[in-house]
Amino acid sequence: MSKSTDEPFRRVEVITSVQRRRRWSVAEKVRLVEQAMQPGMSVSYVARQAGISPSQLFAWKRRMLEGGHAAVQADEDVVGASQVRDLEKRVRDLERMLGKKTMEAEILREALDLARPKKRTSPLLSWSNPEDDTL
Repeated sequence: MSKSTDEPFRRVEVITSVQRRRRWSVAEKVRLVEQAMQPGMSVSYVARQAGISPSQLFAWKRRMLEGGHAAVQADEDVVGASQVRDLEKRVRDLERMLGKKTMEAEILREALDLARPKKRTSPLLSWSNPEDDTL
């Protein structure tokens, strides 16, 4: 027997698709992280079984643990970074619109001030003593 027949066959996976990245659902990520956290399991083993890099699974685990820790510490729900970015963009848009409206209001106020007739004051009133109300 030759050496090659003594060794067990190894499974080789050939990727033929043009897709550059595999997309994992949140449920799949959570399942893999929870599996890696089971007693007797290791992140490297679970990652190898799932066909992903151990560093990827470590990153998911770290994010999951940090998010949970932050939620408990703040006593609030954890919000995704994409949702925060969307809300920040919305705030910027609203601030921009508020700035435009404020400028329009100032322009209209100035136009009203220019359009109003000036009040004429009596020369006697301007020369009178402000403490003397008997005029």
